[in-house]
Amino acid sequence: MSSHSNSRLFSWPMVIALILILGGGFCAYMVQTDGGDIDIRDVRFLGSNGTLMSGLLYVPDGVSAEKKAPGILAIHGYINSRETQDGFAIEFARRGYVVLALDQTGHGYSDPPAFANGYGGIDGLNYLRSLDIVDPDNIGLEGHSMGGWASAIAAAVLPDGYKSFVMASSSTGTFGAPDGTPTYPRNMALIFSTYDEFSGLMWGAPIPKDIVQTEKLQKVFGVTEPVEVGKLYGSIEAGTARKLYQPCMIHPRVHFSTEAIGNAIEWMQATLTGGNDLPPSNQTWYWKEICTFLALIGMVILLIAVGAYLLNTGYFKELQEKPAKQKSTSGWGWWVGAIITILLPLPVYVWAWATFFNHEGIGKASFFWPEQLTNIIMFWALGVGIISLIFFLLWHFLFNRKKGATMFDYGLTWKKEGLKWGKIGKSFLLALVVVFIAHLLLMISDWAFQTDYRLWVFAIKPLDALHFGITLGYLIPFTIYFLILGIVLHGQMRPGKADSGIGVVKETVVNILLLITGYLIFLILHYMPLFGGKTLAIPDLALGGIILFQFIPLFTIVGIITTYFYRKTGHIYVSAFINGMLVTWIIAAGQAIHYAY
Repeated sequence: MSSHSNSRLFSWPMVIALILILGGGFCAYMVQTDGGDIDIRDVRFLGSNGTLMSGLLYVPDGVSAEKKAPGILAIHGYINSRETQDGFAIEFARRGYVVLALDQTGHGYSDPPAFANGYGGIDGLNYLRSLDIVDPDNIGLEGHSMGGWASAIAAAVLPDGYKSFVMASSSTGTFGAPDGTPTYPRNMALIFSTYDEFSGLMWGAPIPKDIVQTEKLQKVFGVTEPVEVGKLYGSIEAGTARKLYQPCMIHPRVHFSTEAIGNAIEWMQATLTGGNDLPPSNQTWYWKEICTFLALIGMVILLIAVGAYLLNTGYFKELQEKPAKQKSTSGWGWWVGAIITILLPLPVYVWAWATFFNHEGIGKASFFWPEQLTNIIMFWALGVGIISLIFFLLWHFLFNRKKGATMFDYGLTWKKEGLKWGKIGKSFLLALVVVFIAHLLLMISDWAFQTDYRLWVFAIKPLDALHFGITLGYLIPFTIYFLILGIVLHGQMRPGKADSGIGVVKETVVNILLLITGYLIFLILHYMPLFGGKTLAIPDLALGGIILFQFIPLFTIVGIITTYFYRKTGHIYVSAFINGMLVTWIIAAGQAIHYAY
């Protein structure tokens, strides 16, 4: 390997990437351990029916079998994982509580299938109670969304196993959770936001603010008139205490909010004994999110830096080529293509959800495709890809071929060599090495700092053996989509006039906008009625809308990678393979597994 290529290993992008990844990881570790005063343990334990359960155990300094502490079981919502509860877990632990942030069954690193064994809540509570460092008479439950149902089921099965309950963005009497009464669950605070997308499902009120008037909620609070926000009902000593908090936010913001987390802290301090009196307003958890976001940015830079380094090595150097002279559409034709590129994914997305959600046919979770929601995204991607390819071929054969355009001009073939399988194979190998190194550094960060890369609902988690196998099952369909996307972006929609020499930054921005603008438009139109005091524009797409929030950072990353590597190689393959591997990994690692292996 030449000295020139070795010097590239220590380029500024590589240095910056490592600083962000390692510095962000260390910073996140210091925040979540409160400067080293909280011990965080990655725990595994056997639950019902031999199910292996996963969790993060937060143990404050000074807690021991001789000096027991109150405990709190914190459970995330659907298609989240134990790290999603970090805001609650960190702040509870800072106040002296031992916290078990549990992976529900089929989520994170807990065995599938999802929804099994009461979502895993019973096993989580039993495990927490079994710890000799936890006071079994001072245990609280906190669950967000489906985690609230898991907690409610645990509370019903083990009525003497807990003392207090924070139900966040959730409800009793839904999806297996027993109906609430004035005495069940014991000492319950309900945090239900004013713009919660699931108010109709949870409490029978399509308008979130109207839950106070529903008979279902009034029954839990033991009243016949509208429930008052912030008023204490019942008796903490008798276990019948009730309080409703209504922060002004949407459903997934509740686990990412100082107000909602402060509400939960206030309730636990009022209903559990032990711990300390650190005020609810004293919170630091969001610094951890900032640090893991910096590490996420570092990973994106790392993908570029490692790819650039490899392209300068002797083995991969032949992949470096300038893009062909521009023969993309222009003028009004470009704007028509841009509108189609931006808007096409939206109706296909609605169709995929309507067709494959809870589907019993090809969309049903299976051995090779075990994640129900990933199946929806996969069929969406294939649908968008097929339709985009049809439009592209019509444009090529009806218009662009007459101008002398060939597959070489679209980054598919090589000018004198045609389709070179050897170079395509090298492109795949380069992508594999790039993604492998990125994953290796994430595993190191997870081992050293017990953190992944995340911000709010978007997260990149390390793959275990099961999720690696699942990723392989979805890899081909998603890679096909990114190959077609590369043809469209760099063959048909390449911005600027022919030979205009548009800069890589400008081209990257244009491609990102082509990729994410449609989702931004959809989310605005989808949520405007809700923020106006009505329901979502498509109430049945509440979960699908929340998932679209993750598409914004995901396709921003895709836009950066696809533009950079096309400009470096003149072909679509390296970027398509990297995006296929990366996006499949991110989705497969973050979704729920519904198939019972």
